[in-house]
This record gives sequence, structure tokens and C-alpha cells, in this order.
Amino acid sequence: MSWGTELWDQFDNLEKHTQWGIDVLEKYIKFVKERTEIELSYAKQLRNLSKKYQPKKNSKEEEEYRYTSTRAFLATLNEMNDYAGQHEVISENMTSLITGELSRYVQELKQERKSHFHDGRKAQQHIETCWKQLEASKRRFERDCKEADRAQQYFEKMDADINVTKADVEKARQQAQLRHQMAEDSKAEYSSTLQKFNSEQHDHYYTHIPNIFQKIQEMEERRIVRIGESMKTFAEVDRQVIPIIGKCLDEITKAAELVDHKNDSQLVIEAFKSGFEPPGDIDFEDFTQPMKRTISDSSLSNSRGDGKSEPKFGSKSKGKLWPFIKKNKLMSLLTSPHQPPPPPPASASPSAVPNGPQSPKQQKEPLSHRFNEFMTSKPKIHCFRSLKRGLSLKLGAGPEDFSNLPPEQRRKKLQQKVDELNRDIQKEMDQRDALTKMKDVYIKNPQMGDAASVDHRLAELGQNIEKLRIEVQKFEGWLAEVEGRLPARTDHARRQSGLYEAQNTSAVNSCAQDRESSPDGSYTEEQSQETEMKVPATDFDDEFDDEEPLPTIGTCKALYTFEGQNEGTISVAEGEMLYVIEEDKGDGWTRIRRNEDEEGYVPTSYVEVYLDKNAKGAMTYI
Repeated sequence: MSWGTELWDQFDNLEKHTQWGIDVLEKYIKFVKERTEIELSYAKQLRNLSKKYQPKKNSKEEEEYRYTSTRAFLATLNEMNDYAGQHEVISENMTSLITGELSRYVQELKQERKSHFHDGRKAQQHIETCWKQLEASKRRFERDCKEADRAQQYFEKMDADINVTKADVEKARQQAQLRHQMAEDSKAEYSSTLQKFNSEQHDHYYTHIPNIFQKIQEMEERRIVRIGESMKTFAEVDRQVIPIIGKCLDEITKAAELVDHKNDSQLVIEAFKSGFEPPGDIDFEDFTQPMKRTISDSSLSNSRGDGKSEPKFGSKSKGKLWPFIKKNKLMSLLTSPHQPPPPPPASASPSAVPNGPQSPKQQKEPLSHRFNEFMTSKPKIHCFRSLKRGLSLKLGAGPEDFSNLPPEQRRKKLQQKVDELNRDIQKEMDQRDALTKMKDVYIKNPQMGDAASVDHRLAELGQNIEKLRIEVQKFEGWLAEVEGRLPARTDHARRQSGLYEAQNTSAVNSCAQDRESSPDGSYTEEQSQETEMKVPATDFDDEFDDEEPLPTIGTCKALYTFEGQNEGTISVAEGEMLYVIEEDKGDGWTRIRRNEDEEGYVPTSYVEVYLDKNAKGAMTYI
């Protein structure tokens, strides 16, 4: 099957068809080019979308990405950024492998087509010229034959006429012979031209045109093959990025599978836990009794094991103070001493600790009076809050110590600040080590540099490290303070009533006066002992007398001597080894046991704890 033999007379149609083929190729190039533009635009929009929802640096949004769901969303944004990159790869590969190559091929194809059809037109012009020569020779031969015939007829006519002279007859005869000779010459020329034309025509239709059309056919077939290969490349470019796109989607799926609702719920607790205790039960107020009530034997407040009552000021919330504490013997936070533990001793005795538990002797007023005063009197709230904050608020530490936050949140912020300062110290120390090595190199090889040139920088780094260490010590002090002030209750208080009486209006006012008169803005242990409230014991504590002793979960070593003068605490000597029966619950107290009859709480910072591996792993509190 060849165009040269089958389409020998379709030169014009072949010319139109090949031009249409080039137009199709150019149309396909335009299509691919627009596809690459779409891919680029899509990739750009995906990147902008991913960037739009990325968390801003040093903003609140960064804190939100600690949850597993938001981390999965962040992973999705990152993977969408990579996903957009693959669409850019598609655009680049299509541009280089298809549009660029086909554009160059189209130019070559146009030149080749032009050359082939130029040869075809040249061959057609040649055969047309030969045809014209044949026609001219034929007309000349025909004309000469007619003139020879007329000359012969005229000669015969002159020869038959008796009136014509011999000279005229001879002249007519010679003219007839001349015309016959001219006709014979034209015949010979026509015959030669005809043979030549037939030869040329045979070569034209069986050699030249088939060759030219065959080249045109091959050119067109190459175009068809090339556009088919380009379409395969078009699909292959997409197929090459499918594994990477699939990997991006797999990473999104993997991140989604890591979403843990339980973990996020725990993070919410860590983020917003204030460290305060919930409000306790409210006493039943019997209005049938006189307004100035006495303590009833049936009251829950009579269930003090030793006849003492300790009002607790450690439990507070932001903008609200709960004067009544709920009793729950199963909550460990309600079993430790309800006061902040003392900090580790420096120069003063560890027993001389401010902010001891207070039990001012005040007669109880009706609950409605106390509750109204509690809800409406802001000076009272400030008074109670000062008992918790102590010296730091009196000295006006300001927001640097995060004193405006609840205890648990303040502890987290202080811990973050300590970690940040430690990282800064490590960076400064790394720079100092590098400069020290550089100085050693300069000392060994003076030609490399002056060793004295780095002394100034080393001195600056030393000063910076010292400043940072001072800052760390300051924040660690605040951290120890806030860890020691998280509320808890003693074991003895756990067996007593969970309903504690708050001070009345006069007691609150005297609280403010006493706090202002105290140099550290807090009550002393002597004040607590002077204001203890005597409450007769009842049979209410008998239900806790037969409790099973808590199991031992580890051992501890006393780092300092602690004189446990407060209720629920135990005295320890420096270096003494004891058993741990309850670890620190975040309130700064650890419950220990010396023997079967002696157990109590000591400040966590006063002991070094070694938990059993079968409990919660080895952990050390220093």
C-alpha cells in the first residue's frame, strides 16, 4: 500500500491532508501547554492553601498543634505541599518532553513537507512542459499536413487546367512538394516529441511521483507515530508521580490513624488544669436553732480525730475561692498536708517555714452570712490569695514569675522557661567550647591567627552563661515554690470531716491586717497554733480506723533534716532511709513510712525517691 501508486492523481488532496496533520500536531501541543499551565496554577494554589493554614510562628496557633488531631492536620498540610510539588514536576516534564520536543519537530516537519511538495510541483511542471511541447508539435504537424494537402489540390487543379502555362503548373508542383516535405518533417518531429513525452510521462507517474508521494507518506506516518508517542509520554509523566502522590496520601492516612482522642483529652487536662481542689460540701444550716449557733455533736465538723480543725486556704480558683473542702479518702490530693511544702533549706532551718496551716479561733456565723461575704467581698479573696502566694506577691514579682496563672499552669510555664534557659546555656557553652578550641589552635599555630583576639568573646560568653544560670536559678526557685504550693491534705485530715469552716468577716479582716503586719505577707506557725479551733471528737472517724496500710512502692533518702511540726507530717533526719508509700501527686509532698506506727508526709524536695521498677519505674526527686 503506497500513496505513490494508489494516490498518484491526488497531489492537491495530499497537500491538504498533510497540512491538516500539522495543524492537529500544533493543536495537541497547545493542549499540552495549557495542561502544564493548569498544573502550575493548581500547584501554586495548593501551596498557597497549605501556607495559608500553616501555624504562624510564635503565635497561639503553635500551641494548638500539640494535639494529635491538629498534628495530623499539620501533616496533611505538609503532604499537600509535597503533593503540589508533584504537579509542578508533571508540568516541567510535559513542557520538556512533549511541548518542547513537538515544537521543534513541527518546525522540521514543515520544512520537510515544503521540500517534498516543491519536488512534486517541479515534476508536475516538467510533465506539463513536455505535454505542451507535444501539443505544439502535434498542431504544427497537423497544420503542415493540411497545407500540403491544399498545395497538392492546387497543383492538381493547375495541372488539369489547359489554360494555365507550364511555368505556373511547375511552380504549383514545386510548392506541393515543399509542403509535403514540411509535413513529413513535422510528422517526424511530432513522433519524436510524442515518444519523449510518453517516456517522461511514464517516469513521472511511475517513478518521480511515487517516490515523492512515498516520502510524503513516510513523513505523515512519522508524524502520526510521534503524536502517539507523545500521548504515551503524556500518560507516563502522570504515572511516574503516582507512587509519590500515593506516598503523600499514605502519609496523610498514617497521620490520621495516629489521632488519639484519649491523648488529646489528656492534653486538655494538662493545658487547663488549675491545680485547685473542687469545693467541699456545705453544712446544713438549721434555722430553728438560735442565730449564734454552737457546734453540734452531730455536725460533721465534730469528727476531728484530735479535736482540732484546720481551715484550708490552699484551695482556690481564678477569681474564686472555695472555703469548703470536700472529704474523699480515695483522693490522694486530699490526703497530704494542706499547705505548701517548705523549700529546701539554705541558711535558715527548714522548720521555720512561712505559710503554715492556720486555725484561728473564731465563732462560726450562719452559713448564709459567710457565703454572701465570700461571694461579694473582693478584699477577702485577695487576703486568701496572699496566703497562697506569700512573699512573691508581697515583693511584687510581677508577671515574670507567671503568678497570675493557676498553680498547675504556672508550674508548666516556669518549667518551659527553665528548659528554654537551659537550651540557651547549652548554646552559649557550645560556642565557648568552639572558641576555646580555636584559641588552642591559634596558640599552637600563631600564623593562623591571634589567640588573644578571642579572649574578649570568651569573656562575653562567660558573662552570658553566668547571667543565664542566675535566671535559671531564679525560675527554678519559683518552680520549687509553685510545686510546693499545690494543694493537698494529710492522712489524718482524710479521716476527718471534709467540710471545713471558713473564717467569718472579722477573721477575714484580721487576716488582711495580720498579713500586712507580717514582713513576708504570710502567717507563722505560732499564729496557727494560737488560732486552732477546738472540736470535740465523735465516732465519725471510727470508719477509717481499720483501713489497710498502704503498700510500699519504693524507698527514699532524706537529703535534709525536716522537723515535722505540722499535722500529718513526720520528722526525718538527714541521711535517714525510709519507705515510700505514696509518691508526689503534684502538691510537693511525699508520703513515707518509718515503721508500722510512724508514717506521714515530708516535702518532696527534702528527699531523694527511688521507686520500684514494678511501680512506675525509677524516678528521682532532688
